[in-house]
Amino acid sequence: MKFGIFYELSVPRPFANGIEAKVYHDSLEQIRLADEVGFDTVWAVEHHFLEEYSHCSAPELFLTAAAMCTERIRVGHGAVVCVPEMNHPIRVAERAAVLDILSNGRLELGTARSSTWTELGGFQADPDTTKKTWDEFVRTIPKMWTEERFSHQGVCFSMPERAVLPKPIQQPHPPMWVTVTSPGTELDAADRGLGALGVATAGFAEQERRLKEFRRRIQLCDPVGTVVNDQVATLNFLYCDEDLEQAARYGNTLIGQFGQANSHLLFTREAYPTRAYGLLANISPGGGRRRTPAETNPGQSVNLPEGMAIGDPERIIEVIREWESLGVDQVNFMLNALECIPQEKVLNSIRLFGEHVIPKFSKLN
Repeated sequence: MKFGIFYELSVPRPFANGIEAKVYHDSLEQIRLADEVGFDTVWAVEHHFLEEYSHCSAPELFLTAAAMCTERIRVGHGAVVCVPEMNHPIRVAERAAVLDILSNGRLELGTARSSTWTELGGFQADPDTTKKTWDEFVRTIPKMWTEERFSHQGVCFSMPERAVLPKPIQQPHPPMWVTVTSPGTELDAADRGLGALGVATAGFAEQERRLKEFRRRIQLCDPVGTVVNDQVATLNFLYCDEDLEQAARYGNTLIGQFGQANSHLLFTREAYPTRAYGLLANISPGGGRRRTPAETNPGQSVNLPEGMAIGDPERIIEVIREWESLGVDQVNFMLNALECIPQEKVLNSIRLFGEHVIPKFSKLN
């Protein structure tokens, strides 16, 4: 089992008095500590125009800063938007290779096609073509990394033969992922030999269903790259505290703040109805799932959310064991949302998780 931290870089109003800078610098401080205590990956999204929800419009710069202040944690571009109006595929390959070099071979490249009309409309991109352009991106980027000279004639872009430089350090190339919000995207990932990067919270039963079919399909895949990434990651929330009541207080606030901000995206998705984007289903943290032993304990006096890494170390270990039993390879955690948790408490949560939880899932145990 691997553990990651996941950043939207949400910023509460009013956007004044250096609040954006504070969010960025607090996040980098969290990443430095996560590196020290044994987290495996730091992921950063790419979003545009989504006020409050995410001010992470240049994740490659944020992740470069993260790489420069850490030693071992991998940097996950989770994920670059594969829409040519936002990012040209040649520039994606070039920037990713540079980040792999600067991080000494620690890059994980996630791919996505954007999911809101606010973003797509802002760049005047057609939502009905994003699936095709994403497919063209993921099929050509590995070739730009591995072939000495590359040319292409396609729908999304064309180019004469050129040497796309530099090349990444990792051989044959960095691992590639697809972000999974709507059910079914994990099958697109499996068919192409790409990892499934969950970016919407899913319960035990839903994740089990997705994972089973992903494992079956990826065995039959036609990989777009030189290697197959058969990993599955799921998104979670983390607040670890020795006091269960404190954990419930801050953890439930974290989930509530993120959920409120995230709910606004549902309307932007429906503002431009299209069959290219299905409804967001089965992504809520609640409802219809198996319960962990800690959650069914009748002596438990506080309300702790099912399947979420909220609680004291013992309870969180129980929750992670359940995710592990499903065959999930990595759990990625949101640590804060709209600055609802003070920085010192976020750092203490990271320390406790690193001290008490991570060792229970190391290869030595």
